[in-house]
Amino acid sequence: METQNPQAGITVQRALELPGLRSGLPEVVAGADRLQRTVRWVHAGEVPNIASLLKGGELLLTTGLGLGARPAEQRAFVRKLAERGIAALVVELGPRFSRLPAAIVETARTAGLPLVQLHREVPFVTVTEEVHTEIVNGHYALLKEADEVHRRCTDALLSGGGVPQVLSVLAEFCGNPVFLETADGQLLYAAGPALAADGDAQQGVDPLQVWEGLRGRTRGEGPPAGSVLVDVPGGGPGTPGSVGGSVRARIALLAVSAPLQPVHRIAAERAAGSLAVVLMQARQEEELAARGRGDFLSDLAEGRISAEDAPAQARVLGFRPGSGPLLPVVMRVADSAAPSGGWAVLARAVAEELAAVGVPVLVGVRPVEGRVPVLLGLRSESERTAVADRVAEALRAGLRQADERAGLQRAGVSPPVVVVGVAGGWAAASAGLRHAAETATAAQGLVDRPWYDARRLDTELLLWRLRDHPDLAAFVERAIGPLQEHDRRAKPPLLPTLETYLAHAGRKAETARELHLNRQTLYNRLARIAELLGTDLDDPQTVLALSLALRARRHVL
Repeated sequence: METQNPQAGITVQRALELPGLRSGLPEVVAGADRLQRTVRWVHAGEVPNIASLLKGGELLLTTGLGLGARPAEQRAFVRKLAERGIAALVVELGPRFSRLPAAIVETARTAGLPLVQLHREVPFVTVTEEVHTEIVNGHYALLKEADEVHRRCTDALLSGGGVPQVLSVLAEFCGNPVFLETADGQLLYAAGPALAADGDAQQGVDPLQVWEGLRGRTRGEGPPAGSVLVDVPGGGPGTPGSVGGSVRARIALLAVSAPLQPVHRIAAERAAGSLAVVLMQARQEEELAARGRGDFLSDLAEGRISAEDAPAQARVLGFRPGSGPLLPVVMRVADSAAPSGGWAVLARAVAEELAAVGVPVLVGVRPVEGRVPVLLGLRSESERTAVADRVAEALRAGLRQADERAGLQRAGVSPPVVVVGVAGGWAAASAGLRHAAETATAAQGLVDRPWYDARRLDTELLLWRLRDHPDLAAFVERAIGPLQEHDRRAKPPLLPTLETYLAHAGRKAETARELHLNRQTLYNRLARIAELLGTDLDDPQTVLALSLALRARRHVL
């Protein structure tokens, strides 16, 4: 037996009680136990293929002209209507049928389709107007109820409340636990209806237990039956899912204490708009805070904040290192790899990762420069390498997390460069952040490593600072110009061979292995390089000049 859903709109039973159909002396001849079906719309028609014109949920009015003359045609007509999911079939008796054929009645009973015959002629247009008016009035009542919930949510926000208060209003309204989850199904907030006045235990369900039991364990299988999921928009294209925009989060209503009604979905959709504003504001505040920390670290690096004043300002920002040395770290991100999910998401992910291992950390962002400056508190200098490993891992993981929240997977972009400075006091931190920031820019395009020691990239930094000087370009052209010209015109290219050879300090066996060449092929290439350059590859001064030219080549191209 189907149960009535009073908030879903007009039912078949209610339609039969309206004056239009009631005047036709309706008689239910099949599906009497299914009269609580919801009528979405009314349609009248007399064509045999009318099922193909329907969407489901209609109350179909007909005089039977399209039902066919043979029992097989009549059975097929009724079966197609049932498969289409119409609410009920109403046939007016008259010239076509004085009573409904057994084939029609039996098929309707078998298919579970409510079948009604009218013993008097009725104006179908009157029936249509009455039912549609009833449906519209029902929807209007639902909208008014949902608007009232939306008003309460807005009042909660205006009085200083946040996401928990909005979810509590929604939970009280639907009498069930309500959850806010991320786009990938991770729980953010939970709220449940309060205990009823008589202490009804069913009302006082623990939402976290519900989440674990019903939602948390079924994310991969879809939502539990009877639940309602509503996306909270993210407010911008390409950043957490929907067409032309993003899904920042999702409201989940689970039917635990009572069935969920259509008005609950409408209310959840209204609440989603309020939550989108709250989350957008929270994200903006978080972004501003991350940028504020980045400004502090940038001012410290540029000497606009003295080493004496820095500790007090850092404490205001929540950074309270111990008495050990400070470790400056800077990550440089290429313009094409800027975090799509937001710089604040990246900063938060890094801070959470390092806080979990007990490392005092101050993470800022400098979006314009594409940098993430970080200052950490060490217990001793001996921790530098281990902490640097963890910081580099956290920075790269945070960048991936920001992209994942935006639903973005990158390919073919330059990897981020992480540079670790020298550990020391506040004065050293100032110089170290400045040095690391410059070095991170100079190191763009180097062979990817988890992190670079700033002290080992001074040559790269010097060449980068000279990148606009004409003498540097002239030096590169003198040193390796003939090779560059050869590689533009001929194959195999010889510059990679020279780079690998110099990287292995002239060790031919190791060079051949890395290039996957046999010894004789490598010897021939090296001889050709020496011939083109007119120099001796065994001469230390020549090797030094070629090494510098190959490094400088990245900055003058």
